[in-house]
Amino acid sequence: MGQARRITVVGSLNMDLVMHTARLPSPGETLTGESFETGCGGKGANQAVACARLSRTRPAAGSAQTSRDYGHDPNGSAQLTLTEGPDDGEVHVRMVGAVGDDSFGESMKAALRDDAGVDVSGVQTLSGTKTGVAVITVETVTGENYILLAPNANHAMTPSMFQEWPRSAPRPDLIVLELEIPLETALQVLRAAKDAGLDVLLNPAPAVPLPDEAYPGITHLVLNETEAAILSGISLDRFEDEETVGRVCDLFLDRGVQFAVIVTLGGRGAYFCHRPQQPRHGEDHGRPSEDRPRRVRGIVAASKVSVVDTTAAGDTFVGAYAVQIARAGGQQVDMTRIVDWANRAAAKTVQGRGAQSAIPWLDEMSP
Repeated sequence: MGQARRITVVGSLNMDLVMHTARLPSPGETLTGESFETGCGGKGANQAVACARLSRTRPAAGSAQTSRDYGHDPNGSAQLTLTEGPDDGEVHVRMVGAVGDDSFGESMKAALRDDAGVDVSGVQTLSGTKTGVAVITVETVTGENYILLAPNANHAMTPSMFQEWPRSAPRPDLIVLELEIPLETALQVLRAAKDAGLDVLLNPAPAVPLPDEAYPGITHLVLNETEAAILSGISLDRFEDEETVGRVCDLFLDRGVQFAVIVTLGGRGAYFCHRPQQPRHGEDHGRPSEDRPRRVRGIVAASKVSVVDTTAAGDTFVGAYAVQIARAGGQQVDMTRIVDWANRAAAKTVQGRGAQSAIPWLDEMSP
C-alpha cells in the first residue's frame, strides 16, 4: 500500500432538482416531462464524490458505511482506502463549503459522509441561510443539460474565511477549487494556498475572466473549451483547430500556471500541455514562457459511448485527474495515461442519470 494522500475540495454544494424531457418547451408552452428526481450536486460536492469513488471500490451490497468501517472521526472525517487500481494508496478526501440550516443541507452532508465517505468537518451549516439549489433540465434525446443555479449558502463563503490556509486542518497534497463560490473568495483561496506552498487544481466553472495575478497560484488548470474561450478571449469556433487549442494552453502557462493545462473537448477527447517538470514552491523559474519549446503536449481521444446525461461529466474528469495527481506526490507523471483515465471515468458518468449517482466507483472502471 502506498503513502496516504490528501485532497481538499473547496467549493459548492447544491441540491439538484432534475427534470428529464424529450425537448425544451417553447416560450409560453407547457410540456409534461418524462421524469423528475432530486439529488445531491454542486461542482464542489460532485468533485469530492468523484475523488472518493475513484479511489476505492463500491462497498459490498447491504453493507453500511459506518464510522468504524471507513475511519471516521467524531467530526465526520473519513479515511478512504484504495483496494485496487493504478498506483494503490490511501486517499483522504475533505470537503470545505457551506450549506443552509434546512433539510437540503442535512441531506447533502449525510450523503457525502455516509454514502461517499467524504470528510465533511469543513462544511459549515449557516443559520438563516438556504442551501444552494440547481434546477436542471436534461434533454433525453441528446443527453445535454441546461442548468439554473441559486447559490444561496455557497455565496456566503467570504474571502475572510481564507485569510490564510487553516493550520488546524490536515495539510493536503492537492486543493481542488472551482468558481461556484464567489470569485473574490476563490481568488483568496489561491493566494492563501500559494502562501502556504500548496498545489491547486482550478476548474474555472462557471467561467469568468481571471486577473493575471491569479494564474501563478494555479498548479493545474482543467477546463472545457467554452471556459478556455472565455478565459483566453479567443473565439470558441477556433477551438476546432488543434493548433489553436495548443496556443491557448501555452497562453495560460505563459500567464503563470505552474505545471499543466488540460482542455476537455467533449467527444473529441482532451488536450494537455505541461511544463517539462513540476516546479517546487518558492523556486525561481524565470519567465513563465521560457520553457515553451520543451513543453510536453498531446491529445487523448475520448471513449465512444451512448450519452444519457452529461451533468457531472466534467466534475468526474476533474476528480479522476485529481486522484492520480495527488498520488503522484509531485513526481514525474505520464499525462497521457492520467488524461485517458479521466476521459474513461467521464465516459462512464455520461452513461447514467444524475450527478453524483452517475459517478463510477473504482471497480466499475475497465482496466
